[in-house]
This record gives sequence, C-alpha cells and structure tokens, in this order.
Amino acid sequence: MIIEGTAAAGYEAVREAFAADFTEQGDIGAAVCVYLDGRPVVDLWGGTADPDTGRPWQRDTLQLVYSATKGVVATIAHLLAQRGELDLDAPVARYWPEFAAAGKADIPVRWLLTHQAGLAALDKPVELGDALAWTPMVDALAAQAPNWPPGTAFGYHGRTYGWLVGEVIRRVSGRTPGRFLAEEIAGPLDIDFFIGLPPSEQARVSRLVFAPAPDLTAVPEDAVPESLRPLLAAMRDPQALVNRAFQITDPADIDFNSPAVQAAELPASNGIGTARGLARLYAALVGEVEGTRLLTADTLAAASREQVAGTDHVLMLPGRYASGYMLPTAELPLGGAASFGHPGRGGSLAFADPERRLAFAYVTNHIVEGALDLRARNLVDALNGVHATAR
Repeated sequence: MIIEGTAAAGYEAVREAFAADFTEQGDIGAAVCVYLDGRPVVDLWGGTADPDTGRPWQRDTLQLVYSATKGVVATIAHLLAQRGELDLDAPVARYWPEFAAAGKADIPVRWLLTHQAGLAALDKPVELGDALAWTPMVDALAAQAPNWPPGTAFGYHGRTYGWLVGEVIRRVSGRTPGRFLAEEIAGPLDIDFFIGLPPSEQARVSRLVFAPAPDLTAVPEDAVPESLRPLLAAMRDPQALVNRAFQITDPADIDFNSPAVQAAELPASNGIGTARGLARLYAALVGEVEGTRLLTADTLAAASREQVAGTDHVLMLPGRYASGYMLPTAELPLGGAASFGHPGRGGSLAFADPERRLAFAYVTNHIVEGALDLRARNLVDALNGVHATAR
C-alpha cells in the first residue's frame, strides 16, 4: 500500500497507523488530516476511490461523511448566534412560525441541536424525491407532533436534525445551509466541503463500499453485553424509535452513491468533502487558520459546553451532547476529555481539542458498522501517543 501525502517529524506513528488501517483493518480508500495551531501536520491519503473502475484516491478526492456533517451544520448555527442573528434559547417558532403546530410552540432552537425536541421520527414518511426537494420535508416536520415530551429526554435525531436546524438557518439567513456554508465558511477559508454537491465536483467523489452489517437481531440475548440488551430489544420492534428514526423517507434506504442524493441538501447526512477540509474547519474553531477564526473563544466555549448526558432515548446507548457537537464518552472517546466533534456512519470522524489547539479528520469510503471498526480509533490513539510523548 502506497501512502501519499505528508506527516511532519514526530508524527510518523500516525502514518504507520494509517497504513495499518489498509493492511490490517481492510480500508479501501481513505484520508486523514491533523491541524495543530492552525497548520496541517498530517495530510495523508491512499487506496482506491472507486473499486469498480480502479480510480485511485487522490489528494482532492471527495468523500461523503454521513453524520459528520452535523458538526458542520452546528457551526453554521453558532456563527449566526455569534453575529446576533440567532438566539439559540428563543423558540423555534420565532423564526419558523409553522413549527409551532402540534404543541411545539415553546421548543427552543437549542433543543434541535441537543436532540431534545422529540422529533426523531415522522408518523408518515416523506417520499424520497420530496425529501430531496427540501420543502415537503420541513413542512412534514412542522406538522409533526413530538415523539416524546420535548425537553424531558434526548434522543438522536439521526436524519431529521439536518432539516430542523437547516430550516432555522434558512429562515434566519435567507440561505440554505449548503449555500451559507459555501459563501460564508468554505469559500473564504478555502475549505473543500459541500452540503449539496455542485455537478462540477461530481467526478472527484469516491464510491461508497458497504461491508456486511452485523445482524444484531439474530444474536441471542444472553450473548449480548447487558448494556446493549435494551438496544437489541428495541431493534426487534419495528415501531421502536431506533428503527423509525431512520425510516423517515419512502423508501427508507437512501442511495448515497446517487448523484441526485449528493446534489440535494440533507444536512444531517450528505456532507461531502476532504479530510483536509473538515480538519481545517475544526482548526478554525479552536484558533486562527491563515489569520481567520470562525468562532470566538467565548462562543466556542458556550457551543461546546455539555447540555445533556445519559442514555439516548433513540439509540438506547450512553451519549453526551453540547449544542450540536458530540462530546466524548467511554464508548466514543473522540480525541479525549476536552474534545468535541462528530462521527459519521461507517467510520468517518472529525473533532477538535481546544486545549491542545488540535483538529482531526478521517474519512473513508469503506462503510463498516459496529464497535469492531478500529480504523479511526487507531489513528487517534497514535496521535494521542505523539502528543503524550511531546509533553
């Protein structure tokens, strides 16, 4: 396996771990980037972008990162709040009046970011074509009654998050999240990341390759750790939120390799970019990148402060959230105790650590489900080892 790119002196262990992800963990095509004090110290890529054609992964290959997109959308919301255009503790209905229907008049914007709004699932799924068109989905969410009393629990809004937060962004700024990102963040900071892929960039996108997903419903209960048994029971119930939350479109399965899906704006799940772009964005949250910082230190401290913690009402697993960013847990340690960020389905991960002035992103086209996927974890462990040695 030929690994391309650069790793600064002292970061050889990250390069070695990245190479091992291919030889030992089955990676197909991937990239990893680390920023320290606003400058890249690791920028590596390798493998195959499209196994069907043999197209190699190149420096500018773009990767769909699923829910790692949520951290980017949260950043847009916090930038609007920093400018005084959005009050995260004001009712959503102040900006989006139709949202007040079905008992939702008092839900604050922050609860959309913290997954406390109780809108993880829809009573009636929206046709996929309508969901890609934006307005029918936000109309359905505005009319939807909460799945649980808002504010009483948090539960992962795996797909609805993007339209919920995204519509507030659109109402406040007059621009969709993808357009706002392009004009206010990606363009000025030279960040290679899109929500709603322009046709001109399609040829750079890698092809997603799906590893067989483990069928937890077929596993005997006594063979599952006790902490996972509530999730196992919920997955066996078609009406459980853990299933319904990912069935909000008809059909429920979305082909994320489809150019039509990639061109639409699904701000919870279809962000497409490079590891370099994601790491650069997070670096601009914790410090300056070429003289520009996205969020002030005070805004960042408020944005990354814990809001909820405990058992996720949808996923039935331990979780912690700031306002839109995930925070580390024993099960998902991100980059350590001070870090914040967001993983993406199947392996992608992006986070920042303000104490170490560090930003990290790993993207991959080999979508592997489950706790046995060690690729990102191995990279982070190698990175943490470098910084432990430096101290």
